[in-house]
Amino acid sequence: MLKGNNLSLAYEDNLIIDDIDFEIEKGKIISLIGTNGCGKSTLLKALSRNLKPKKGAVYLEGKTLSKIDTKILAKRMSILPQMPSAPDDFTTRDLVSLGRYPYTGITGKLSKKDLEIVDWAIEETKIGDLQHRHVMTLSGGERQRAWIALALAQQPEILMLDEPTTFLDICYQYEVLELVKRLNKDLNITIIMVLHDLNQAARYSHEIIVLKDKKIYKRGKPEEIINERLLSDVFNLKARVFYDEENDSPYFLPIGIR
Repeated sequence: MLKGNNLSLAYEDNLIIDDIDFEIEKGKIISLIGTNGCGKSTLLKALSRNLKPKKGAVYLEGKTLSKIDTKILAKRMSILPQMPSAPDDFTTRDLVSLGRYPYTGITGKLSKKDLEIVDWAIEETKIGDLQHRHVMTLSGGERQRAWIALALAQQPEILMLDEPTTFLDICYQYEVLELVKRLNKDLNITIIMVLHDLNQAARYSHEIIVLKDKKIYKRGKPEEIINERLLSDVFNLKARVFYDEENDSPYFLPIGIR
């Protein structure tokens, strides 16, 4: 579905990602992990056409992103960046309605169908009781659900999330990740997200991509990724790895620095 060939990414002369290849299968939850500065957010920007590759290209079903019309691309994929902001006077419903922009005509007026889809996105993310509140008054978890509702209103096939749990209390982190998991399962939306918490990545991902030294260090299922050697080599951690039978995922406990 989404593919990168000979992809190199840079900010001016600062090379961040060097000549990587990958494919992302439709309907999967993929997490990007690695240490700070390894290129996770940079790669997500390239996948969403917010950063032009220094070399190589990103393809969506065989067509380079650069050749896809902006409104058409916005119907296919949506990205939720780190710490997005909205005007102070915006209600939650105003925010979610922005997701219909790719479908509106010159006037930008929402049709009856658009309004129905906004209602649907609000219902799917369970923010009906928040829709008339100003976004600035929402808690961190509520605000994140509102932004996900905006993305959902675009009816994307691919949803990208850059550190969606950052700065959230632990209960809200899991609330957001459970929502992401449900959207993937119920709507078959492909999810690509950057996570810092490796145990969360292991629990909520079908596959994990590990970035190190400008390359894809390893890619695989959580049980193939979360092991003592990788935690040592990539994150400089001494750790013990266990398996959570209830959630069918590995997890680790750090015991020191390597």
